[in-house]
Amino acid sequence: MSHFQIDSPDPLEEKAAEKWAAFSDAADEETPRLLEEKHLTGLARKVFSFSDFIFENCLRSPLLLKELVLSGDLSKSYPEYHYRNHVYQCLKKAPDDANIGNTLCRIRRREMIRIAWRDLAEWADLSETMENLSALADAFLQCALEVLSSRLSRIYGTPMSRQGTAQQLVVIGMGKLGARELNFSSDVDLVFAYPEPGNTTGGEKTLTNEEFFIRLSREYIGILGTTSPDGPLFRVDLRLRPYGENGPLVMSFDNMEDYYQHQGRDWERYAWIKARIVAGDYSAGQQLLERMKPFIYRRYIDYNMFESFREMKRRIERELMAKGIQGNIKNGPGGIREVEFFGQIFQLLRGGVMPKLQRRAIRVVLGELVRGNFIPNDTARKLSNAYEFLRNTENRLQEYSDRQTHVLPMDTDGRQRTAAAMGFETWDAFKSELDIHRNFVHGQFQLLLSTDDEDEASSPSPGTATAEMQLENLWLSLEKREDSTDLLAGLGCSYPAEVLNLLSALHQDPVTQALNQEGRRRLDKLIPILLKQFNATRYSPKVLQDVLELVKTVQRRTTYLSLLVENPDAVSRLLEFSAASPWIITYLARHPVLLDDLLDHRTLYIPPTHAELTQDLLRRLNAIDTQDLEYQMDTLRIFKYANTLRVAAADITGALPLMKVSDHLSHIAGVVIDKVLDLSWEHLTEKHGIPICELSGEKLPRGFAVIAYGKLGGYELGYTSDLDLVFLHAGAQSETVGGNMPVDTGQFFARLGQRVIHLMTAHTSAGVLYETDVRLRPSGTGGILVCHIDAFEAYQMKDAWPWEHQALVRARAIWGDPALQKRFEQIRANVIALHREKSMLQQQVADMRQRMSRELGNRNPDLFDLKQGRGGMVDIEFLVQYIVLLMAREYPPLSAWTDNVRLIQSLAQCNLINDRTAHLLRAAYLAYRSCAHRLSLQDKPAVVPKETFQNLRQGITGLWRRVFGSA
Repeated sequence: MSHFQIDSPDPLEEKAAEKWAAFSDAADEETPRLLEEKHLTGLARKVFSFSDFIFENCLRSPLLLKELVLSGDLSKSYPEYHYRNHVYQCLKKAPDDANIGNTLCRIRRREMIRIAWRDLAEWADLSETMENLSALADAFLQCALEVLSSRLSRIYGTPMSRQGTAQQLVVIGMGKLGARELNFSSDVDLVFAYPEPGNTTGGEKTLTNEEFFIRLSREYIGILGTTSPDGPLFRVDLRLRPYGENGPLVMSFDNMEDYYQHQGRDWERYAWIKARIVAGDYSAGQQLLERMKPFIYRRYIDYNMFESFREMKRRIERELMAKGIQGNIKNGPGGIREVEFFGQIFQLLRGGVMPKLQRRAIRVVLGELVRGNFIPNDTARKLSNAYEFLRNTENRLQEYSDRQTHVLPMDTDGRQRTAAAMGFETWDAFKSELDIHRNFVHGQFQLLLSTDDEDEASSPSPGTATAEMQLENLWLSLEKREDSTDLLAGLGCSYPAEVLNLLSALHQDPVTQALNQEGRRRLDKLIPILLKQFNATRYSPKVLQDVLELVKTVQRRTTYLSLLVENPDAVSRLLEFSAASPWIITYLARHPVLLDDLLDHRTLYIPPTHAELTQDLLRRLNAIDTQDLEYQMDTLRIFKYANTLRVAAADITGALPLMKVSDHLSHIAGVVIDKVLDLSWEHLTEKHGIPICELSGEKLPRGFAVIAYGKLGGYELGYTSDLDLVFLHAGAQSETVGGNMPVDTGQFFARLGQRVIHLMTAHTSAGVLYETDVRLRPSGTGGILVCHIDAFEAYQMKDAWPWEHQALVRARAIWGDPALQKRFEQIRANVIALHREKSMLQQQVADMRQRMSRELGNRNPDLFDLKQGRGGMVDIEFLVQYIVLLMAREYPPLSAWTDNVRLIQSLAQCNLINDRTAHLLRAAYLAYRSCAHRLSLQDKPAVVPKETFQNLRQGITGLWRRVFGSA
């Protein structure tokens, strides 16, 4: 947009001259001279030509403009809270409170002239104009409410809750007022509420709180709707309240929350995005807004709202066509509403899982969408520029006569005036710029809400639409058709009879039968999409069966059906995953929130690095209220599930070798444990203070360590692995320092361990984080949960069983103070290097292996248990652990590693086994692990026919006999 033009087209100049002459005649001699001295004469002529509202008010009260100039208010920006203070002072000077409406109207006239002048003179940008208009409205709303509340309380007393707490009305500003984006002649959308039921006390007459606030609201609306000789105050719109214009004028918080939970509609969620407390009890009002958040923002990716926005869009388009006002810059194509809808689609879609999107101002939302990588920076910039241009146009249209209009003028004078007010020399130049903005906005909005159906309707491919219609008709009339098999075969289905059986089973499923109308409508849209995708493949019916089982699981949550309907590529990936790994489909059914992760193929198959995991989890948790533990726990779980899915997706496509899969899964667990410890530590230290910890005279910041055993300790974590953990501390014998409830240090660390386990294993709406086993701690389940490092060392050196030393071979510190971790590693090395009698160790290891085989081994002689079977993984692990425990005293490097592959390599490097034996152990172990891993992805147990791996098994059992002397 070009800068403000002083030179106008002739007709405007003529009108400006006429208006200036009329004003000069009406004003005293000093006023025109003052404007000339301030170099405002030319600008005044221009502003008069752009705004009859300013001209007519200045003509009627010329001293008003003079006072604005002399006070300096016309030329300066107001500081924050100026309007609130100014309105208070004016009301204090009023003779009584009976005519506060007239007083407020006088203030409004002066301030609206100032705001319009500064806008038309381009002394204020759009942000200042909207902020001033909103702040002025806020001041009127608050000051008027205080006067009326005081008046009514003198008669009826103070509303009180049943617990004796004073109550105030809460006034909620909706729409542009709520977002502080008020336009010049806007009405104000308000909703009234009060905290709790009760009665008034201390007045001449007692009312219920509801009766009091109804009376207050009625008088309040009357004041706000005042029209005086100075003009109107506000047009108040209350239709956004519960039940609309037929609903109660004011409701308690509980009743309001109950309404939205059980009857709230999607358009009401949209309306509440911008809600802000504008008057009354701000503190209580903020509590109400927090209570409303679960209604507005769902804690999952909410794809249901796409159809809701489409319907809103269709309704607006129908209204515009009926009224013939395509030139409406608010509701027309590419108008203000479409910019707002664009941002709000993302807000309702993701605001529950991305709190940073829970913002009111649209330009702020666009910035957050860029930072979240949802839209390119260029798109946000162009949308923001379009919004600014449209809103400036809106204000210039309304500033002409202080009338709420959004329709571009049709007459020549109006067009010339509008173009000039926007800084353009001609209407054509202005309209060209406007069309560029509107076309871009409308294109982006259409793209966001487009569907495959719309794409195909605009560019049909031969046979495609017909095929989808036939599949839809087939599904809808499944029980009535006799030609279904032939129809499916004709549409490319390789297994028509089997597919029909699967469809019938879904059709007759009790959950399907019980779906509400909306759920059934979305399912009816999804099934033809799924069938079309399936028919295009050569997958077996089992693939479709598994995907339909997933659909059965999630169909009651219609947002997941919407996600799949909106994203056919996600349906395609489901079929691919089902063909490659039924386990992934089961995993998705257990955690359907992950369906959203199927959408971005750029990241789905690329597991993040350890550093990226850490940064991602930190970003997610930083966006959550630190007091919202439930949300934090859900976030941790979704983080774990989502990244596990990415590992599995890369795994089944062959992008990751087995060792890297375990590394990534171990990284995920490590990052999660790190944050669980942080959350647990913060909670306990806030309550109990900081424990005093030291090691070898050195003060430790936390004095706590987590030791991983088993698969996590050995970097062999699988998709369904439990975590074997041991907790150690270095606390001194003293109380914690700095908290309100100090406790003994040992008790502090016991509670810390308990809280860690609780956060890991608690069932939330998102599921379980990790099953956690702490039985490997000293003395097992009979021992204390968190052991002092000195006690741990004493136990391991003197009292531990041989199998506990075997377990220690695969143990490593994964979290804690570096000094404490180093101390554990030294203890581990010392324990592993203890002197052991060969025959005794042989017998102990062999006895433990026999016991495990007896208790855990497979009983079917025709199957080989990859883990527990003779010659299997446990045999290899025991062989390696036996040699390490026997020889580590002479060969210290044996204690350096915890994973079997590198331990085998270390044994070979120390010449404790020859290369042939090392190759056998390594080859067998990796072959077994790889096979077990693949079976896990197929959702099958880790057993194979006994003939499988026969040579490897024979080699391992032969080695076992040579070492232990028994099979």
